[in-house]
Formats: sequence, structure tokens, C-alpha cells
Amino acid sequence: MQKIQSSYLVDLLSTITARPRLGSRPSDRRSPRELCDLLLTDLGDLQSSQVSRALLAKYSELSAEEKYAFFQMLAQDFDIDAPRLADLAAKYAAEKSPDTLARIIACAEPRRQELLRRLNRVSGATADLVAMRLDLLAAMRDAPELEVIDFDYLHLFRSWFNQGFLVLRRISWDTPASILEKIIAYEAVHAINSWEELRRRLLPEDRRCYAYFHPAMPDEPLIFVEVALTEGIAGNIQDVLAEDRPALSPEKIDTAVFYSISNCQKGLRGISFGNSLIKQVVEDLKTALPGLTTFVTLSPIPGFRRWAERQLGDLPEGAADAAALARAMAAAGDGAAGADALRGYVAHYLIEERHPRGGPLDPVARFHLGNGALVHEINLGADLSENGLRQSCGAMVNYLYDLDQIDRNIEGHSASGSVAHTRALANLLKSHAAKTKN
Repeated sequence: MQKIQSSYLVDLLSTITARPRLGSRPSDRRSPRELCDLLLTDLGDLQSSQVSRALLAKYSELSAEEKYAFFQMLAQDFDIDAPRLADLAAKYAAEKSPDTLARIIACAEPRRQELLRRLNRVSGATADLVAMRLDLLAAMRDAPELEVIDFDYLHLFRSWFNQGFLVLRRISWDTPASILEKIIAYEAVHAINSWEELRRRLLPEDRRCYAYFHPAMPDEPLIFVEVALTEGIAGNIQDVLAEDRPALSPEKIDTAVFYSISNCQKGLRGISFGNSLIKQVVEDLKTALPGLTTFVTLSPIPGFRRWAERQLGDLPEGAADAAALARAMAAAGDGAAGADALRGYVAHYLIEERHPRGGPLDPVARFHLGNGALVHEINLGADLSENGLRQSCGAMVNYLYDLDQIDRNIEGHSASGSVAHTRALANLLKSHAAKTKN
């Protein structure tokens, strides 16, 4: 496992890799199409760099309509030569010549892939291309035919952003303010509303935050995770984020609670960082804190309320509408019959409901279960924030990463779609099924 770099080494790496752009981007009278054609010719390194900078500068000045036209041009004029590829395939079927195979491989790659590779040779271009893909994703909403271009971005990004290039950094109160500002802005699960609130998440010794960075984007976090070090498994976010919470002494810590994971770069949608991030953070925490025995999440259930609203006819008495369901979940105490019924619906949603394309219906469940976790516990009234009530009626779930069972859970989930869960939840599901059937 790759270890976290020291602050000095990471800053050194950032200094080396954050090469400044030399001079301002040149003004160029040629059209984007002319610059694209020129960039794909046999240019020297200096001229190729100049053309790349000119094309990136030209793109940045385009309007939304002009960017749409640019993507249409890439889709239509820089695609594969399908008739020629068919002829080569037929020729290879008749005689499996290595020369023909090489020509097939070259012909099967769209010209726009090589265009993107050459653009990426310019210092700072990786971030520009990530931003360009974000524009493409927006254009695809009205023009799904542009998805053929997205295959090229994904193919290249998965290579450029593979785990071997990623640098894991601990984010602390001493991290540069420019990066801390981005942590505040990118937090997607539990909003950070002030610098004081950020300080409470970073400064105490029983709190951790880790982020992945890429050498080509040294000041832009790709994904980060916030961790609470606790005694026992945390069952609600209010206690984790409490303002007057005393820091836990190191000798009492036995559990690492991953309570927020935020992807930062929307232009990298579809590139998975979370799996390797969690594994690396677990390894680092095990080394730093040998007393840790439990690794668990405190996760939102973002799709539950939407699903519950479609099931209102089946909900127990006292939960006649979604607002009543949210209030009931927030107020229900342990052992209450209403709480047991509501926990049953949440368990059914997480473990039994399936997405049309496979896997659990809930997106957070798909992520953690696909990475080998198991559904450990359902917590009612665990997130009473406006967002928590709106998304999951205040419920949260603990996914347990049992290090001895992760591989087995992944294998079962991949092979049959099984959802690993505790015996207590299995009994709850059985009881829930019997009650709703009657």
C-alpha cells in the first residue's frame, strides 16, 4: 500500500509538478477547427505546444453554443473511419497479418483521442481538459449523441488518473488556506458553514481528513474523506459534529468512522477514487493507531425518502405522508413499535430494492457494498439537518468494513448481487416482510 507522503515531500512534489505556464496564452486568428487539424500534423515540440495553448485559449473563450458546435465537430469530423475499419477487418478475417492488425488498431481509435493526448502535453492542460469534459456532460443532456466523445475522455482519464499517479495527503488545520477553502466548497455530505466549523473537523486529535491529489493538478483535491476516531460505533451525525464535543483521549479510541466522502471534480465523473482512498486511509490509520479494531461508515441514505413516498400506501399507521414519516423517524425511540416498523422499511430499501441496471437501488449502498462492506446498523433520527430529513427522513446507516471479510463480500456481491448484512438486520427483514404481507 502506498503511504501518505510527509508534508515536506508533498510540498516538494507540488513544486516540481506545478510547472508554471510560460507566458500568456497567445492570441490566434485561426478557428478551432483549423487548430485541431494543425495539431494532428507532424509538428515539432515547440510548435505543437504553441498550437495546443492557442486551441485551449480559443476554447475557453467560446460561448455555450460555440462549445456545443465544437463538440459536434469532434463527434462527426474526428471519429473513426468506419468504412475503412470494416475493410481492414474483412482483410484480417481472410488473412491474419500482423501488419493488418496494426492498421486495424490504429484505425479503431478516433482521431479526437490523439488530439486530446497532444493537448495534454501542455503544462496545466489536464485541469483544462477536466473542465472541458464538464462542458461536454452538460451538452450531452440535450444531445445524447455526443456520448461517443465521452468514451474518449473516460478512456484517457482512467489512464491519466490511475492510482499509481495519485498522492494521498492528510488535510490538517496547517494545510494552505487555498486548499482548505476548496474543502469547504466541495463538502457534499455535511455542509461546512464557517472556518470555525472546519477547524472542529480538522484540529482535534480524534479527527482526520485525507484527500487524493494528482501531480498535474496539485492544488485541486480529487476526493476527500472525513474520519471521526471514536470509542464504539457512532450512531448519529449530531454527536460527531457537536460544537462542545470534548476530544477523545487516544487510549479510548477503538473505531474509525468514515462520515463524509466527497468527490470534488465533476469533470471526472465515472472515474472511481473512493475504493482505493478508503483502503489507503485504513492502512494509514492501522499503522498510526494500532488500537483501532473497527472501521465503519456513518452514511446518508439519499434515495430513501423518494422511495418511501412511492410506498406510502404500505406505510404503517401514523406515517400517512412523507413529512409525518420524517417526524416519526426523527422522534422514534429505541424499542418503540413505530421505530421498528420504520427501521424495517429502511432495511428493505437498502438490502432488497434493486436498481434497474443492477446492484442496490441506493447509490451510497452501491458504492460501499461494491467495495466489500456490509450493512451493519440502521440509525433513526441520525441526521436531523434539513438535508438529512429531505433525503432520508433523518435516517443514516453504518456500513462495516470487516477486514477479514471484505474480499468474500466483494466476491458474493459481484457474483450474485448478494448484500452482506448482520443477523440482526436479517431478523428485522424477516419480521418486516411478515408484517407488511398481512
